[in-house]
Parts: sequence; structure tokens; C-alpha cells
Amino acid sequence: MKLLFQYAWIIPLLPCLGSIIIGVGLLSFRRGSRSLRYLSSLSSIGLMSISMILSFLILIEEISNNIAYKYLWPWIITDNLNIEIGYLIDPLSSVMLVLVTTVAVTVMIYSDGYMSHDQGYIRFFCYLGLFTASMLGLILSPNLIQVYAFWELIGMCSYLLIGFWFTRPVAASACQKAFVTNRVGDFGLLLGILGFYWLTNSFEFDTIQDRLYQLINNNSINLTFTIICAILLFLGPIAKSAQFPLHIWLPDAMEGPTPISALIHAATMVAAGIFLVARLFPIFEMLPLMLDIIAWIGAITAILGASLAIAQPDLKRSLAYSTMSQLGYMMLALGIGSYEAGIFHLITHAYSKALLFLASGSVIHGMEPVVGYNPNKSQDMTWMGGMRQHMPITGITFLIGTLSLCGIPPFACFWSKDIILSETWNHSPILGIIAWSTAGLTGFYMFRMYLLTFEGDFRGSIILKENSLDSLIITNKKLNQNENSLKDSKNKKTSLYPKESTKNMVIPLMILMIPTITIGCLELPFDIGIIKSHVLSNWLIGSSNLEFETEFDWLEFLSTAAISVAIASIGISSALILYSPKSLSKRNVNELLNPIPKNTFSNFIKNFYNWSINRAYIDKFYEITCVQWTNNLSNFTSFMDKWILDAIVNGAGVFTLLSGESLRYGEVGQISSYILVILISITTLICFGIVIGNLIII
Repeated sequence: MKLLFQYAWIIPLLPCLGSIIIGVGLLSFRRGSRSLRYLSSLSSIGLMSISMILSFLILIEEISNNIAYKYLWPWIITDNLNIEIGYLIDPLSSVMLVLVTTVAVTVMIYSDGYMSHDQGYIRFFCYLGLFTASMLGLILSPNLIQVYAFWELIGMCSYLLIGFWFTRPVAASACQKAFVTNRVGDFGLLLGILGFYWLTNSFEFDTIQDRLYQLINNNSINLTFTIICAILLFLGPIAKSAQFPLHIWLPDAMEGPTPISALIHAATMVAAGIFLVARLFPIFEMLPLMLDIIAWIGAITAILGASLAIAQPDLKRSLAYSTMSQLGYMMLALGIGSYEAGIFHLITHAYSKALLFLASGSVIHGMEPVVGYNPNKSQDMTWMGGMRQHMPITGITFLIGTLSLCGIPPFACFWSKDIILSETWNHSPILGIIAWSTAGLTGFYMFRMYLLTFEGDFRGSIILKENSLDSLIITNKKLNQNENSLKDSKNKKTSLYPKESTKNMVIPLMILMIPTITIGCLELPFDIGIIKSHVLSNWLIGSSNLEFETEFDWLEFLSTAAISVAIASIGISSALILYSPKSLSKRNVNELLNPIPKNTFSNFIKNFYNWSINRAYIDKFYEITCVQWTNNLSNFTSFMDKWILDAIVNGAGVFTLLSGESLRYGEVGQISSYILVILISITTLICFGIVIGNLIII
């Protein structure tokens, strides 16, 4: 099987090759490419499927041997610099390859149905293939140079996909926001890479780890400078994985097509940051202060994301803040030293969140024929309700994803979240309280989304009917029409209902439902038949050099699981009380999403809802401090350039022009005139000199 590892570079090459072929065809033969649109999608799905099969084969072989394989080729060789390129296969990279390719294949199949009527169908598959190839290249990177190259490719592809519908100003603004925010983190990542190269004279992961270990043991390194370099290195994952305070781009990224939202949130862009921290974990582990920073950033992100998801009216943005919160859990796990728990939650969350996003896309796809192709309506949960009756498969799959993310057994995220909660509490009670609180909020906002979207009566047609009747009454008054016309308008059939999505959108939901239910078996704390306990942890130990305790305490497991489920159940019960169909029927549209009970806490709840809807005012803070300051600086620079620098240059030109024009009239060709001018000039200079001399003497 060594031959298999030697050709592992084919895995990212295949989707990249498909993207290049589609892109060249689209640019060179636009009409011909459009006529072969389904062939383009079929080739993309086929090439990605081959990459997925190769990834599974590598995973199976890696499980059997548990040995890291590295293949390098020289790239830049000088007296002072030696840079090699290649790829690295170890337990972490092999499991990530399977994760990314499986999610990508399901997203591509789903996209064939979701984007079928879009004019940019072929362009979308071109971007999608390049995006996935960039993530696969990042996973296989053996050094920081390749990591940075693929890191930037991921950022470029996200810019293209978030702004896919660039004719909409909101989408164009969202992709720019994501691009600029990530540039801040990427600049820090670049400085951190250069800093560690200055410290260790290497870009290779294992070499940096070994040399840094020696330098720290010998006390021959400035720890303050090393921690600064590590923080700069960590800035990249902070931005890419939407961690506080560089999380602001993630909700706006929902302006892109829903399939790309699923891929970004499940297996590519935001997962890239977690993967890089996991890859660099042996380096961060040598710096305890750095691990504390990672843990606290993760904890703040987790509780903040959950708090902001509570009041959002937009279905996709609520899921986006959910992703932010779960990424905080992963970063928290890595920060407290629970490497396996962080990776395990990355895996379970990826399948659950891909299922949720694709199910939400199915809902949006069903809403659009009813309320129109307007994201403000088709994604607004105010217009939804009762979708389970009209879209049963979508409703069931969304419910399964919801139960998983809430941490309800036996679904996938229960097993990973339970480990994180337990180990966080053992590490620090303060961090534990934050993690437990986040679990309760997760149960609340996830079931809020489910109940508002799928239970009760469908509100879209009712709101549309009320709006249409109001507009008809106004029109009737203006045009002085008789009452019969209004009666006829009322008798028309205005109530429409969404329908279940097509097979190529529903089948991926059913496929993703399987790992959402079963993938937790990778880390069961006890043996069940042929399934051994802690399979993933025992396998990852070889790449993380961590010790793992194999003894199992039933009492500790049951008590932790009971507390975890109880806290999630409190959140779920609160959502059932506030957002049950019976409760919703008693409220008007304005209080539908965020009810404010009339009690002593009403002002606090109202202020909290406003704080949550306004994204904790963090975006406004950046608007005032960064955006306005940058605009003012740009305006000042423009003023200086236009009225000072340009004025000097233009003034010199105008002076030369005017002086030249004035002197031109003195050029008459008569010697006597020239002699007269010379005499007058000499006389003037002599008089001027005499006056100056007298003034000096005085």
C-alpha cells in the first residue's frame, strides 16, 4: 500500500483539475459550456468521488499502520535557505481528508438541484471544486509555507463564493467584509510564521517542534517573544474559524448560496482554523500561557455565539452563530489540552451542521415559490411555520441535526460535547460554567429554530394574503372601483404552500443523517460488541504524543451525561414553552420571534433581545472605531493628494505655462529691445543691492 501514499497528491489535484477544465471552458467557450452544464457538474462530482475513495483507502491503511508518511521535493535551495514542498499523511490528515471529501460530495450532489435554475451554475461548480481542493491541499501540507499558500487560496475562494451573487449589494459587501477581516488574521499568521522561522530556522512542523523544545529546555530563547509569535500565528485561526473578536464576517457570509454555507461551516473554511491549531498543538503545548489564551478565546466565542443566536430572525444567520459557538467549543477543548475531544467535536459537528444547513437550504428552496425570491422573506422564520407537514423529509432530518447539536444521546454531538464539558470542568470550574451555560443556550436556540420553522401553521401564505388584501384596499380607494372587484379579489386562491425538494436535494440529507446518528461510535467510552472504546483517541495518540487513560468510570460518565442532558433539556423546555404552536398562536407578528413576558424581568429581556439582534453592538463598535477612522484617513489622504500635492505640481505647471506665455511676447527679435531689458535689469539689481547694503549698515 506504499504506492497508495506515494500518489496521495492526486486527492487535491482531481477537484482542482476539474475546476480548471470547467473554468477554461467557461472563459473560452461560454455558449458551449453552458449547453454542457450538467456534464460539468457530473465531472466535478465524479472527480470528487474518486478523491473520496482514495481518502477512505488512505484512512483504512493509516488505521492499520498508524505511521506518519512524509514525501518532500526540493523547491528553493540556496546557501541560507532550503524550502521543500510535498505532503504529510498521518492520523489527523487522513481523517480530515475523509471528512472534507464526504461532505464535499454530498454538497455537490445537493448543489445540482439547488443551483439548477441559476445562471451561474457552471461558475459555481468551478469555484466549489477549487475551494475543496484548497482545503485538501492545506490538510496535506507538511510545512508552514504550503499552509500559508493554501490558506490564502481558501480565503480567495471564500471571497468568490460568498459574493457569488455579486450583483446584490449586500452580497458584495459581505464578501468584502469576510476578505478584509481575514486579511487581519492572515497578516498575523504570516508574521508568526516568519517569527518561528527566525527562532528555529525551519518551516517544517516536526523540526520547529524539536528545535523549540531544545531551546526552551536550554533556556536559550526569549519566551516573551516566542509567545508573541505564537499569538500572531494564532491570529490566522481566530479569523478563519470566526473566533472572538474576528468573528464578524461569519453571519454576513450567509449571503452566499446555501450549499457553500454548508461547506464553509462544516468542512472547509472555519474547519481550517481548528485544523491548524490541532496541527500546531505540540508547539502550543510547550507554551502554557498560549494554551490558556486559546481556551479563553474559545470559551468567550462559545458563549457569545450562543447568546447572539437566540434572537436572530434569519434561519441561516442563526445557524451561523451556532457554528461560531460550536467552533468555540472546539477551540476550548484544544486550549485545555483535550486534543482528541477537539478533533472529535470537529468531526461530529461537521456532519450535523452540514445536515442542518442543507436542510435549511431545502426550506428556503421551498419558500421561494411562495414568498418570492427575496432572502428577507424566504430566510425569515416569521414567514415559516408548519414546514414539517409540507416537507416531511426535510423536517425529520433537521430535527435529527437539532437533537445532535443539542447534545441529546445517542446522536453524534452528544459524545463529543460530553467529553468537552467534563474535561473543561475538571480543568477550570470557571471555564466549565461557561461551557455548561453554552450547552443550555444551545438547546434553547436550536429548538427555537426548529419550532418556528417546522411546527404549527404555515404563516407565509397568511402574511402574504393579509398584505395583498391591504394593497387591494388601498388600490380600491385610489381608483374608486366598486365593491364587487374587491369581493372577487378575496375569492381568489392566494394560499400557497411549500413543497418537498427534489430527489437530488433530499438524498444528500438522508445520507448525512447516517453519520449524524452513528459517527459518535468513534469515541464511545465503553465497548459495544466489536466496537471498541475510544477508537479515535487511541488512534490519534500517535500523532499528538498525548497520554490517554483507558479506564472507564460508569458513575462519572452517567453523572456527567445526566447533567449535560439536563442542562440541554432546560434550554429545550424553555423553547417549547415560548415557541410552541399554542404560544405562537397567541402572539402578533412583532412579538412572534422574540416574546417579552410581562414581569419584573421584561426590561432586562427586552434589552437582551436588542443586544442579541444587534450582534452585541460589536459590528457598530468596529464601524465607529475602524471603518469610520479608515474612511476619515482615506478622505484626509485624498484631500492632501488632491489639494496639496497635486496643487504644488499643477501650480508649478501653471506657473511655467504662464511665465512662458508672458515671455513669448517679449521675444520680438530686436537687439535694441534686448539691450534695454538687460540695462533695466542691471540697474534694478544695483539699486536693490544699495538699498540692502544701507539697511545692513544701519
